[in-house]
Amino acid sequence: MKKSLIATAILASFACAAHAQSSVTLYGLIDVGINYANNIGGHSQYSMGTGNLAGDRWGMKGIEDLGGGLKALFVLENGFSVANGRLGQGGDEFGRHAYVGLSSSKIGTVTFGRQYDAITDLTYMFVAAQTWSGYTSAHPGDLDNTDGSNHINNAIKFTSVSYGGFTFEGTYSFGGIAGSFNRNQIWTVAANYVRGPLTLGAAFADAQDPNFSYFGNNAASSTTGSNMAGSRVYSGYASAKRQQIFTAGAAYAIGAATIAVDYSNTQFKDIGTLAGLPATGAGGDARFNDIEVNVLYKVTPAFFVGAGYNYLKGYDVNDATYHQGVLGMDYILSKRTDLYAKGVYQHASGTDSTGAKAVANLNGLTASSTQNQAEIVLGIRHRF
Repeated sequence: MKKSLIATAILASFACAAHAQSSVTLYGLIDVGINYANNIGGHSQYSMGTGNLAGDRWGMKGIEDLGGGLKALFVLENGFSVANGRLGQGGDEFGRHAYVGLSSSKIGTVTFGRQYDAITDLTYMFVAAQTWSGYTSAHPGDLDNTDGSNHINNAIKFTSVSYGGFTFEGTYSFGGIAGSFNRNQIWTVAANYVRGPLTLGAAFADAQDPNFSYFGNNAASSTTGSNMAGSRVYSGYASAKRQQIFTAGAAYAIGAATIAVDYSNTQFKDIGTLAGLPATGAGGDARFNDIEVNVLYKVTPAFFVGAGYNYLKGYDVNDATYHQGVLGMDYILSKRTDLYAKGVYQHASGTDSTGAKAVANLNGLTASSTQNQAEIVLGIRHRF
C-alpha cells in the first residue's frame, strides 16, 4: 500500500511538471482609424478604416514541451473588422492562421495547415507596409505578396533554426486535385541573414493556377470565376497558368535610423490558359519590376517617423507604371497601445492589366477614376 502511494505521488509530480511546461495563450490586436481617400471611383470618401497598420485579429497559440529540445505547437488566428464585427479573409473562421507542428531547438520547426508563405516570413522586414505603414502602402496590388495578402492552404512549412544568423525556410502547398498532382500547387523558399545592424534576405515563389491557388484561398473564393478582381494592377491576368515571384532586400540600422531597400520581379505566365477568366494579353506573359526604399527614424524611444518611395513598372504585355510615396508617424502610449498617422499617394500611367489607361489603385481601395489617388489615416492600435 505504501509503495502504491509513493508511485502515485511520483506520477502526479511528473504530470504537474509536464503541465507547468505547457501553455495556451489568448492574444489579439485591434486597429481602427478615421480614413480619408480623395478618389474612390470618382468620389471623395470619409470612413472608419480598420486594420490600417496591422489586421484586426484574435487568436490562440499553444506549446507543449515534449523533452529533449522538442516541442509541440499550434496557432489558430482569426481575422475580423472591429468596425462591424464581420469575419475577414472571406469569412474563414481562422483565416489568418491555422496550423500545428513540432519544433526542435537543434533543427527547426515543421508546421501543417494554413500559413504565410516564405516571402512574408523572411523578407517582410524590408517593406514599409509590413513594418510601419500598413496595407494601403503595399506595393500596388501587393502583386508580389510582400505584404502577405495571400495565405497558403494545405501547406507544409519548414523553418530552420538560426545558424550564425542564417535562417532558411521552405513551404509546399498541395493542390489536392485528383489526377493532376501539379494543378493548384504552390511552393516557396526563402533565406535571410542577420548580423548586428545588417539584415539580408531573398525569396522565391511559384504558384500554379494562381487565380485558384494563391488568390482563391478562402471560403468565399470562386472555383470557376475570377478571384483576382481586387486590383486593376493584375485583374486582367486571372487566366495565367503560373505566377512566379522573386524578391530580395536589405536593411541597415544607423543610430536611430533604419534604412531598407526591397526589389521584386513578378511574372504572370501563359495568360489565357485558364478558360473563362480575364485574359488581357492572352498568349503572353505579364512581368513587373518593383523597387522600394524606406527609412524609419526613432525621434524618441516612444516616437517614430517614416518615409518611403515605391516604383512599379510593367513590361511585355503591359507598360503600366506606378509611383507611390508614404509618410507616417507612430506615438507609443504604452507597451500595448499606440497612436498613428499616415498618408499615401500614388500616380499611375501607361496601360494596365485590363487593357485600359492605367488609373491609380492603392492596395485595398476601389480604383481611382484618374491617374492619382491619396489616402490619409489617423488611428489607434491596441494589443492584448
